[in-house]
Amino acid sequence: MSKKLPSREQALKLLHESQCSVKVIKHCRAVTKLALEIAEACREKGLNIDLELVEIGALLHDVGRSKTHTVNHAVVGAEIAKSAGLPEPVISIIKRHVGGGISVSEAEKLGWPKDVYVPITLEEKIVSYADKLIEGSKRVPIEMAIEKLSRELKGDAAERVRKLRKEITGLVGDCL
Repeated sequence: MSKKLPSREQALKLLHESQCSVKVIKHCRAVTKLALEIAEACREKGLNIDLELVEIGALLHDVGRSKTHTVNHAVVGAEIAKSAGLPEPVISIIKRHVGGGISVSEAEKLGWPKDVYVPITLEEKIVSYADKLIEGSKRVPIEMAIEKLSRELKGDAAERVRKLRKEITGLVGDCL
């Protein structure tokens, strides 16, 4: 497996080759733009952050939507990324971005392979958080995402997103 991150162009090519819809690619671009803003804000606060990893991880976070639009797109996307020989940090962003993360018991209920599906690194957290702030390709208030998860009776996910928000805003303030 390659340890080198693909370029932005190579990541976009993978989205196209995987047959992601124009809508999904537009969403991925919007998430990338916001994730990079958050990452830059973190860097300005003196945090060590891999901007390239954030960019490529955000671009590819929904590659699994080329095959399914269920929550399983995270696991499917991780498989696509593995098959493409992408480095582990990118694969981790893809599999850990949904709903602020998926707990062990939730993953078990979904029939997912035993693994960690909750964002751990700052780069993973930034992409997961940015994804919750983008609906389609438009920026939305985080409260909307939390409310939607609560309405869908996904209280655990809503709570994880609240915690993610608190952690990110604790790092960079509410400047976003």
